[in-house]
Amino acid sequence: MSGLSPFSLPKQPPVILVADDDKTIRLLLREAMEQEGYRVVEVADGKQCLDAYETVKPDIVLLDAIMPVMDGFTCCKHLLQIARNNLMSALANFDTDSATGNTVISKLWERTPILMITSLNDAESVDRAFEAGASDYVTKPIHWAVLRQRLRRLLQQAQVYKQLEAANLALQQLANVDGLTGLANRRRFDEYLNTQWINLAQEESPLSLILCDIDYFKFYNDQYGHPAGDVCLQRVGAVLSKNAQKHHDLVARYGGEEFAVVMPNTHAAGAFHVATAMQAGVNNLQIVHDASAVNEYVTLSIGVATLIPTWESSPSDLIVAADKALYTAKAEGRNRIILR
Repeated sequence: MSGLSPFSLPKQPPVILVADDDKTIRLLLREAMEQEGYRVVEVADGKQCLDAYETVKPDIVLLDAIMPVMDGFTCCKHLLQIARNNLMSALANFDTDSATGNTVISKLWERTPILMITSLNDAESVDRAFEAGASDYVTKPIHWAVLRQRLRRLLQQAQVYKQLEAANLALQQLANVDGLTGLANRRRFDEYLNTQWINLAQEESPLSLILCDIDYFKFYNDQYGHPAGDVCLQRVGAVLSKNAQKHHDLVARYGGEEFAVVMPNTHAAGAFHVATAMQAGVNNLQIVHDASAVNEYVTLSIGVATLIPTWESSPSDLIVAADKALYTAKAEGRNRIILR
């Protein structure tokens, strides 16, 4: 595998999935690929190829066009659909998990290169192969030197694409994540709230919002210093994130010492339950706060609001309602939850 610099292939030898109904061809391909240092998995038809693809997760697929049970063209289309589904699933996870730094970047590039190998060499078959999603095409009898070079090129390209995806996602995460707490930032909060508002307006389902403020945080900073204040924000943020119960709940640093939790498909009672758990979690931290007028430890004032989004209303209506509830919690003495 020399000569691939500056683009490095994975440290583990690449896995080649070979799908061909001709046992002799499979044996020849295995011998040639193993001489190049690849690991090889063999199957005899397109259906077996699909099953093996999900299990083995190969780095590249060598696919015969004419096979029993399922031909290579049909198999290629199914492989491409699996790749799309994997990508959409990974993007959905990124949509909710990136705010807490849990993105699995390696899942975001699932378009495994597919190299079609067949005795068909007419223009129609070549066009059909690429339309089905093949990355490249070679004919039988196999020109082994050509096959080796095309494999290397396809593996190089796939690795470069993965690196580009990782870099793009890292930039996107930086734009969406609060650097201090690792939670979603205000930009991400606004984007997510707007998206959920549109989705839930179509479904006529509830959307809840929790706004919470660390009580007398300015006094905390004044007494203990900003480094201690930063640690306090991090610990409070971690408790809020831990107690957000649903996969699609988004916890964000709303600004300063204020946090927000967007809770799709959550009724008022459910949001109030989560807010109660968050408040108790922060109390259990027992972060000493001698400058507080309500407790010897750091506490939260919390406002909770729930609306069913409509096309006649807007996300700002929910924010205003939660903000009013938070204001009431502060006005009534802090360290409490108000539900509107």
